[in-house]
Amino acid sequence: MKKYTIEKPEEEWKKELGEEQYRVLREKGTEAPHTGKYNMHFEDGSYYCGACHTKLFESDAKFESGCGWPSFDRAIEGKVEYVQDKSFGMMRTEILCANCGSHLGHIFDDGPTETGQRYCVNSASLDFKK
Repeated sequence: MKKYTIEKPEEEWKKELGEEQYRVLREKGTEAPHTGKYNMHFEDGSYYCGACHTKLFESDAKFESGCGWPSFDRAIEGKVEYVQDKSFGMMRTEILCANCGSHLGHIFDDGPTETGQRYCVNSASLDFKK
């Protein structure tokens, strides 16, 4: 099991995060498409891990993908961990906060920008600061 800079007992995460954030961040859940508060959010600022508050994405990396979840074409270097996910009978790459191991979403190679990547992230996994 990988060690993270920030590790807490699951009971502590439950108390700090609340039901929906805990389900997504710690139990690898997914929010319903087009329901997250950051899906159509395009203010200038930075997006942080909803669990440990590590800066993960800058607003200039965000774009509207039409998929129903916040999408970014790149993460801040070294802040996201990539893990093979074979759940649901498919091969995907899960993205985790590299600081605390919390689930953010998945990355796909169908992005429209020069990176070709689409980080598909749950709003419940994020906090935003201007």
